[in-house]
Amino acid sequence: MEKRIAILATNGFEESELKSPKEAMEKEGFKVDVVSLEKGKIKSWDKDDWGPEYEVDQSLDDVTAKDYNALVLPGGVINPDKLRREENVLIFVRDFFKQHKPVAAICHAAWTLISADVVKGRTMTSFPSIRKDVENAGALWVDEEVVVDEAFVTSRNPDDLPAFNSKLIEEIKEGKHDLQHA
Repeated sequence: MEKRIAILATNGFEESELKSPKEAMEKEGFKVDVVSLEKGKIKSWDKDDWGPEYEVDQSLDDVTAKDYNALVLPGGVINPDKLRREENVLIFVRDFFKQHKPVAAICHAAWTLISADVVKGRTMTSFPSIRKDVENAGALWVDEEVVVDEAFVTSRNPDDLPAFNSKLIEEIKEGKHDLQHA
């Protein structure tokens, strides 16, 4: 059975944090959709300036968590700050946890998870500058390149992408986790 994965992003996502996991998952034979607030193109952020645009495969209005086997949230500073303000984003994210499906987030993407109220009691990592945000939301923050807590995969920054991609693919192959929870 083909695995279908959603990468949720909007303008300002860190390019490598979308491109690298997408390529790794496609190499495994997964169908990967870039899902965003609206159809068209979204503009990446490449380290310290705007980067290339990426085609949006699905508008968030046209899909639900039931359509996918897993969710990936790339970071960047602008991307998660925009996403976390949208109620339909928070519902979409929460539904993956409720359905016990793998969720992976890197860098500042933890902001979206915090706003979705799904990190309390979880062990995770993020970009170090938002450690206090993660801890104040009730999670145990650890400084490791990749952390897996019952199908919940987190990493700190683009340097962690090889480990992040490896664990993300492993969790997708394992499928639903009964202990995955919000």
